[in-house]
Amino acid sequence: MFNIGDKIVYPMHGAGVIEGIEEKEILGKKRKYYVMRLPLGDMKVMIPIDNTENIGLREVINEEQLAEVIEILKGSKSKMSQNWNRRYRANMDKIKSGDIYEIAEVVRNLVLLDEEKGLSTGERKMLNSAKQILISEFALIRNLSEQEAENMLQNILSQ
Repeated sequence: MFNIGDKIVYPMHGAGVIEGIEEKEILGKKRKYYVMRLPLGDMKVMIPIDNTENIGLREVINEEQLAEVIEILKGSKSKMSQNWNRRYRANMDKIKSGDIYEIAEVVRNLVLLDEEKGLSTGERKMLNSAKQILISEFALIRNLSEQEAENMLQNILSQ
């Protein structure tokens, strides 16, 4: 269970801060929800508390784990399917998992693939989404603005 003020990551949406816990009745069923503010886009999301295990809600990583993410981003491309469709599905599964290390791997692989031969429109959108997830977490870990976190990611990827 998380508390107000906790920094958490909601897979596919990114990192944010729990601003409140509310009880709402939706479709005749009362449930408790975390009210989470996402710093990027200043969006609020309500997440059912009883479903947090299933959706992979987790705490934001620490500095030590961030160093590991940075090493992954600087690494070389890992083996990926040559088949666009299989590669897309495998990458989407990694992003949906909410695992920061897998998301970093997707970003690194797609950036390197883009430099090699370019990305399809679908993979370019996927890359941008995965980058936004990383940027949102970087911003919360280091207390950065969205632009500063984006610059940090670009600097890492360009090394």
